[in-house]
Amino acid sequence: MIETRVSGQTTGTARQSYNLPVPVFALGLNHTTAPLDLRGRLAFAPGTLTPALRGLQGRLQRATPEAALVSTCNRTELYVAASQAAMQELVAPAMDWLASEGGVSADHLRSHTYVMEDRAAARHAFRVASGLDSMVLGEPQILGQMKQAVRQANEAGTLGTTLHQLFQRSFSVAKEVRTATEIGAHSVSMAAAAVRLASQLFEDLHDLQVLFVGAGEMIELVATHFAARAPKSMTVANRTLERGERLAARFGAHSLRLSELPNRLHEFDVVISCTASTVPIIGLGAVERALKMRRHRPMFMVDLAVPRDIEVEVASLGDVYLYTIDDLSALVQTAGEKRQAAVQQAEAIIDAGVLSFEHWLDQRAAVPLIQALSRQVDDWSAVSLSRARRQLARGEPIDTVLETLSRGLTNKMLHGTLAELHAVEGPEREALAQTVSRLFLRGSGRSPSGDGR
Repeated sequence: MIETRVSGQTTGTARQSYNLPVPVFALGLNHTTAPLDLRGRLAFAPGTLTPALRGLQGRLQRATPEAALVSTCNRTELYVAASQAAMQELVAPAMDWLASEGGVSADHLRSHTYVMEDRAAARHAFRVASGLDSMVLGEPQILGQMKQAVRQANEAGTLGTTLHQLFQRSFSVAKEVRTATEIGAHSVSMAAAAVRLASQLFEDLHDLQVLFVGAGEMIELVATHFAARAPKSMTVANRTLERGERLAARFGAHSLRLSELPNRLHEFDVVISCTASTVPIIGLGAVERALKMRRHRPMFMVDLAVPRDIEVEVASLGDVYLYTIDDLSALVQTAGEKRQAAVQQAEAIIDAGVLSFEHWLDQRAAVPLIQALSRQVDDWSAVSLSRARRQLARGEPIDTVLETLSRGLTNKMLHGTLAELHAVEGPEREALAQTVSRLFLRGSGRSPSGDGR
């Protein structure tokens, strides 16, 4: 830790130290470090982010850090900012908290997570926001998910100045990346990949009956891609019928309650599911009954949810083609490889954003020093003014009082500096003299030697 000291006379402690930039770390796991089932255990539904953050702050009460939680189908990441002293004590308990939330051991979780600090953490956040760390290179959904994370942290009372700046700057960088590069061009999304797989399995998508389970943003994207291929029918099943009906109306689709699904599953050739359920909603038994009623005509199923919506055992059925979000990743890599030139441009923009954030941290580090200097000067002024008022009350000449006031303040302000100059020798004295010159002789045309050079 680097310390900045204020020297000179004070009304309290003679010297006081100040911490430089507030450290930041990111603790997380994603599609490259953790299997789907583990990501599912650590996934936080949008409505649980705020209470989860409050629980984390309660666990780390001594350190009272800033914290934000980003949770998507591909990643769960905890961003924390705190003092340097507290930071050393935060990583381990944060890991323990995350492990307990997922019901796994800290040792098991540790083997699938990454911890990034300071500059690396900032760069990681900027890359995530820009879509460079996504399963689908350049995908735009993560930006909205990060903005939601910021709103939830603000609601939980854990979003402080440092993390607010980190995320706002990440959003600005992401916007620049998308407007100045072709990182999002020709993007093959999960939705497009699902349609591509369906077209490989079935000869004609016009003859298919498609079921969408859920009514969130991902389902809306998939429905948009399937609607473009004009299937025979589309249906939206959702726990809340009204929300499902609204989405169905956009595509001229039907709607049904989620509770009706087991009895109607056999009607559909394609099932795409993505809900926020914490347990599977389409079980092995329901699919077996549907296949029997379909006389074993094949079903194409895509589970885009984390945790899973469709029981993993369904994949063992001979007439079911079940794909998870991880299974689709290979299909989107080809498009990603074609955009490496755009990635290099994006990385340059991100590097510039990181430097800007570091500069902001450096400037912010001086705030406590500036505040302390202001308080000290205010204290000196208050003492000098009180003395001047007493002199005036005794009838002393106003010019004498003003001269005493001016001389007293000048002596107080220069005392510490002059004491330091007399206390050091050699190169240290020369360096200090140059600093004092810049601070006090700026624009005077006088050099430290007094000869004006």
